[in-house]
Amino acid sequence: MKKELIIKITAEFSRALVGAVFVFSGLVKAIDPIGNAIKIKEYLSTFELDYFLWTDNILSFGQAALEFTLGFCLLMGVYRKLITFCTLLVLCFMTPLTLYLALFNPVSDCGCFGDALIITNWQTFYKNIVLLACSIFLYIYCRRLTPFYTYKAYWFILPFSFFFCIAFCIQNYDHLPILDFRPYKVGNNIFKLMEIPENAPQAEYHFIYEKNGVKKAFALEDVPAGDSTWTYIDSKQIRKGFIPLINSFELYNEEGESIGMQILSRPDPLFLLVAPALDQASDGHIEEINQVYEYAREKRYLFYCVTASSPEGIEEWQKNTGADYPFLTADDVVLKTMIRSSPGLILIKEGTILAKWHHNDIPDENTLAATLAAYLGETLLPESDTGETEAPPAKQNNPEAERWLRIISGFALPLLLIWVYDFLWNRRTCKKKTGLQTTK
Repeated sequence: MKKELIIKITAEFSRALVGAVFVFSGLVKAIDPIGNAIKIKEYLSTFELDYFLWTDNILSFGQAALEFTLGFCLLMGVYRKLITFCTLLVLCFMTPLTLYLALFNPVSDCGCFGDALIITNWQTFYKNIVLLACSIFLYIYCRRLTPFYTYKAYWFILPFSFFFCIAFCIQNYDHLPILDFRPYKVGNNIFKLMEIPENAPQAEYHFIYEKNGVKKAFALEDVPAGDSTWTYIDSKQIRKGFIPLINSFELYNEEGESIGMQILSRPDPLFLLVAPALDQASDGHIEEINQVYEYAREKRYLFYCVTASSPEGIEEWQKNTGADYPFLTADDVVLKTMIRSSPGLILIKEGTILAKWHHNDIPDENTLAATLAAYLGETLLPESDTGETEAPPAKQNNPEAERWLRIISGFALPLLLIWVYDFLWNRRTCKKKTGLQTTK
């Protein structure tokens, strides 16, 4: 009896641990499917699978939905034998892979939790060892897990959780992610994120020199730079220093001058239209973008399109879209980090990010004026045709909170209704069986 209790407790604990990790991992990938696709591209390039680079978004959506579904079904006790077996298969694949990543470090981090929680490759491997041990135990003792639904409801729970996660991925792909895990999120100040505290740890290096066939490591202050009998061999970092969330903000004009910090320091609002690769950027909302540019020009606010494209790519974009706004260039990795949209619009004032918009959600003049008025406390609303200032739009509820409410309701309510029906059906069935036994 005691042994059975220990097995039951261990199985339920393992279910909670593995299920929660899988749900969290799938959820953060679904919140930022573009970021997950970028990480998948990095993996494919690392393992010389460039032919499959076109599948990045498909794999991103599929991976997020698979992890979320396995985790949720495990927590609910749905198809216990099948789900524990699939979970075991995933971890049998991922554990050797993360060991390889830890040993040879081909990518800086595995990306298992996206940008929400960045851990080292060794930490990822240790995590997978624990999860693998738990999944083996779960597969062996899967019948000890208590299901939250009867078998009659399994047909709905598994596909519903999978396709709901796919729909969630699509929503975060067609609009900005509902949560922004990166440094350039709304409300952050770029200047502050570039600061290095006074007492921050400094990086420490050892420099390897050789003399008479003997190698020796020196600290920076002890390097025998003036002694020609020593030959420099190599250097290695023995301690990491403090790394700010944003290392630099380099934006270059046509003359190759870095003016990023200069335009950030201006007191007026700044619009940045970010498009890492103009030949891959969406041109479906050019009219709305041009209207924002006209609004910025009327108000004498700076407006730049920032890209990593070549001058030829910029010229082609101007020819196809009729763009009059000036262009700056920057590193494409920085631009992809700034906003998950190509193109995407960012509103900044004195280094603080006031708002961000996906190209499917480019704001109109009224929305822009209301946004600026809300942050700046100024009357910046546009004038009507009669020359009078238009009234600000009625105060609305928090759109992000409403979006979360719709998502949670859309997921929880169907599951709750199925559970109620399943519970009542199960009770009715038990009563019928009891009645039959009593009659007999």
